[in-house]
Amino acid sequence: MWSSSSRRRDQRRKLSLLLLAIIVFLLVRRFNWSDLFPIWRWHRHLGLQAEGPNFLLEGSHFQIFGGSIHYFRVPREYWRDRLLKLKACGLNTLTTYIPWNLHEPERGKFNFSGNLDVEAFVQMAADIGLWVILRPGPYICSEWDLGGLPSWLLQDSSMELRTTYAGFLKAVDRYFNHLIPRVVPLQYKQGGPIIAVQVENEYGSYDKDSNYMPYIKKALMSRGINELLMTSDNKDGLSGGYLEGVLATVNLKHVDSMIFNYLHSFQENKPTMVTEYWTGWFDTWGGPHNIVDADDVVVTVSSIIQMGASLNLYMFHGGTNFGFMNGAQHFGEYLADVTSYDYDAILTEAGDYTPKFFKLREFFSTIIGNPLPQLPASTPKASYHAVRPSHYLSLWDALEHVGKPLEYEKPVNMENLEVNQGNGQSYGYILYETSIYEGGTLFSKDHIRDRAQVFVNRIYVGSMDYEIEGLPIPEYQGHRKLSILVENRGRVNYGQKLNEQRKGLIGDIYLNESPLRNFKIYSLEMKENFFQSLSSIKWNQVPEEATGPAFFRGTLHIDSIVLDTFLKLEGWFKGVVFINGQNLGRFWNIGPQETLYLPGPWLRPGNNEIIVFEEQKSGMIIQSTDTPYLGRTHYIE
Repeated sequence: MWSSSSRRRDQRRKLSLLLLAIIVFLLVRRFNWSDLFPIWRWHRHLGLQAEGPNFLLEGSHFQIFGGSIHYFRVPREYWRDRLLKLKACGLNTLTTYIPWNLHEPERGKFNFSGNLDVEAFVQMAADIGLWVILRPGPYICSEWDLGGLPSWLLQDSSMELRTTYAGFLKAVDRYFNHLIPRVVPLQYKQGGPIIAVQVENEYGSYDKDSNYMPYIKKALMSRGINELLMTSDNKDGLSGGYLEGVLATVNLKHVDSMIFNYLHSFQENKPTMVTEYWTGWFDTWGGPHNIVDADDVVVTVSSIIQMGASLNLYMFHGGTNFGFMNGAQHFGEYLADVTSYDYDAILTEAGDYTPKFFKLREFFSTIIGNPLPQLPASTPKASYHAVRPSHYLSLWDALEHVGKPLEYEKPVNMENLEVNQGNGQSYGYILYETSIYEGGTLFSKDHIRDRAQVFVNRIYVGSMDYEIEGLPIPEYQGHRKLSILVENRGRVNYGQKLNEQRKGLIGDIYLNESPLRNFKIYSLEMKENFFQSLSSIKWNQVPEEATGPAFFRGTLHIDSIVLDTFLKLEGWFKGVVFINGQNLGRFWNIGPQETLYLPGPWLRPGNNEIIVFEEQKSGMIIQSTDTPYLGRTHYIE
């Protein structure tokens, strides 16, 4: 039998153990131990490795079957649908760019919310079971305005983009200070899906500063990027884009053994990766709708896979250049990209399946061996009733309500206007007005970027652009008002002309031999606050023969559930469409694109406001259709 003292010692021991258990429980509750050493990181030490002819992921053979989707070209409500379809096609990796110009639209003001929540997009890919290759730039190309670089960089007249120019690097460092800490926790070794990060993009095609790429590499690593680093270039840029200690990969349209031999000549015993296999191509205004045959795509993908290489389909789903964000090409001739970024990709612009999808799904199912996920249902489309605009506001009447014009002696380009808290104007239109006292010929001296409509006493007299540099001005005695409405049609996104992408009037414009002076300049970026200023004023009834430049307002009424649709502006000439404040993008009757994609999530039951800014000649109605039409097709071989 125990003594009373033994019982007391035993009770004290039990009490001590109970107190210890309580303390341990409180400590566990107090600290998030999973952040210090989560179970899912126990075997994540090596990451994606590129030592040897094949990729290894945590020591096991891994072949990348990737596809590109850009979150900023797809309504957030449809991210999951597009990612599930990527997975269902048999792909295991998502690749995406990050557009600097959307995330830092004004110097020092950052936006990573809503449709720009890149962290949520990457995490969603992980939840679905996809790995991620991140392409953060700072330059991304992507047929996106200025290749993703913010236009306010061009306020510096000495700016040298994509070099170690101090002003550029200072801006890059500030941007990376905000961006990189957001994606570091999403890396593979920290339990996330990011297995590789690209250093810049296609630098070999630019190659202006040998110190630039090492700087960007160090900028990524010093901020915590510790996964596999890679570059991507086409054949001509491979040598110029190569960076010591970084895996070089290729971009191509066709399989060519010479490309791979060339790659292996300066990068021995490394995995072969095609970061961009171009499944289609982009379109430019005035050209055809470019497509690539589905069977040709499968043959090329099969050839790449059978040689043991990894690949990424660019694009798996293109999406849309909503707003004014399309890029442009300028190789002898300036060509602006259309609003649609359908790209003839594996999914359509609206996320629908294509013959390419089903043929690739069948191909990947044969080489993967395991059953592929079930196909997500297609998103239904609707044809709503046509909308006849009911109200009209000329641009000239609107000017009285959008703020006082800026006054300058000489023309000033968009980027250097004193607007947007000193950040200049990025996109849209800009109006220059001055007085003239004679007629003759108006000479642009190639200073118009990119297209101008010219008015005398607000009567249209003609247009000017890269090709038309002289315009007759009627003779008249006395004072008249000359108005020049200039459209920024999109900045070049690829090539050597990046530093020349200031828009509006970039220099003097002449009447006869005299440079014009004393301008009033209106910034017409057509952002949300612009339309708010017009909402409180009285609009007129649409006249029988309405001409632009003017705003036309109508109502799309939806009685049932809202669905995706496509707007067709047959009979209209050129302009921009806004729906419930969202900028759908540009239209132009020269084609090829004839419909604008309108996502269902941007509509609501009941009344939906449509505003069309028409530059010249309006149509009678705005049609809604359940079928897109992107123009006459041209097969690319």
